[in-house]
Amino acid sequence: MKNTLPNSVKRREFLAQASLAFGSFLIVPRHVLGGKRPDGSIYLAPSDVMNLGFIGTGKQGKGLSNSFMSTGEVRITAISEVYQAKAKQFVDRVKDIYAKTPSLGNYSEIPVYQDFRELLALKNVDAVVIASPDHWHAAMAVRAAAAGKDIYCEKPLSLTVKEGRAMVDATRKNKRVFQTGSMQRSWPEFKQAAELIRNGYIGEVKSIKVNVGPPPIAYDLAAEEMPMGLDFEKWLGPNSAVPFNSELAPPISKDVFPNWRKYKEFGGGGMTDWGAHMFDIVQWALDMDGSGPVKVDAPKTNGNEFLTYTYANGITMTHQPWEWNNGIEFVGTEGTLRVQRKKLETSKPELKDRIIGANEKHVYASDNHYKDFLNAIRNRSMPICDVEIGHRTASVCNIGNIAYALNKSLTWNPKSEKFNDAAANALLGRKMNAQWGIKL
Repeated sequence: MKNTLPNSVKRREFLAQASLAFGSFLIVPRHVLGGKRPDGSIYLAPSDVMNLGFIGTGKQGKGLSNSFMSTGEVRITAISEVYQAKAKQFVDRVKDIYAKTPSLGNYSEIPVYQDFRELLALKNVDAVVIASPDHWHAAMAVRAAAAGKDIYCEKPLSLTVKEGRAMVDATRKNKRVFQTGSMQRSWPEFKQAAELIRNGYIGEVKSIKVNVGPPPIAYDLAAEEMPMGLDFEKWLGPNSAVPFNSELAPPISKDVFPNWRKYKEFGGGGMTDWGAHMFDIVQWALDMDGSGPVKVDAPKTNGNEFLTYTYANGITMTHQPWEWNNGIEFVGTEGTLRVQRKKLETSKPELKDRIIGANEKHVYASDNHYKDFLNAIRNRSMPICDVEIGHRTASVCNIGNIAYALNKSLTWNPKSEKFNDAAANALLGRKMNAQWGIKL
């Protein structure tokens, strides 16, 4: 059942009622009430435009600003960034977008905060986009939910299983809308793959191969000179101090994804970077969004050459290299299906473009991950990749990294979210400092 719409959506009703009350003395511009332009495109009333705060404005944040602004349904109201050069670059880009896109309206100055809590305190921010490094996700999202903000958070959702559960709990407690940035769920090739699998078009799935990068390593980079304008203490946030190296926060002259994701203090290696995309599609296709595997074997244990997950129904999933980089292969009793970005192949070629019938099984349909989030905010409904889904996918990645770290065969209980092993359970959370950490 849907809740009532938020106050930001009710403002349009107020304006319409006010115009009736005052008759011809109140003239409201056409674009204020919405409707269609002469060319058929939609006027979006200011009351329906979502005010977004961006937390983190590096390479991923820049891409997300493009994606959200291209919807024509948002206004970037404030940003939080600990690296001044990146904040300025972000603001300059937004100004340029407004200048080139008159339909967005007039540009308003965007305040910049180094402390994201100041952004969360703003009353005119409806939702936040969290594009910080992974080690910050939970600490930011939990505070954002408590501040009454709806949340779009980049994948992988969390650095540890317990942090992911804390994010789910905070979202539910504060009745927030939360979209995980697993945008592949809004891409047609992955939706088609999920529906083919769920409807048994390759028969009963027996095994799955996922080809993504390796687990993380311990941070070992040499100290470098701190750049001007970077508050590295705030960049570290809940983490213990380490020497600064530009691989963690590269200068704007290098348009690259930072390598903090390689180090276990900040990310989960390729297992969570690309794994959060590909294991996510597996979970979706198997209808396991609220659960996960029940066992994970490290390589060379129990006769397994590769890291191997086992689901309760006997399906096995291996993390291993094969022909398609960052791809998935499903093997069923009646055929195979392979999928990666912009590519879908089936052993029965006619399946690739098969139209799934109205009476067959269907997954949530979204063709725009960002509009889907905005619509969920307006409707107070769950988006295509709700926080629980993002948490479960991140958990698959994280328990795999734990098996790698301990080189063990581990039994996993997806309901209690615990292992049968004390050493493994000790890695389900992590120590965070008192200033920025959260309770796990």
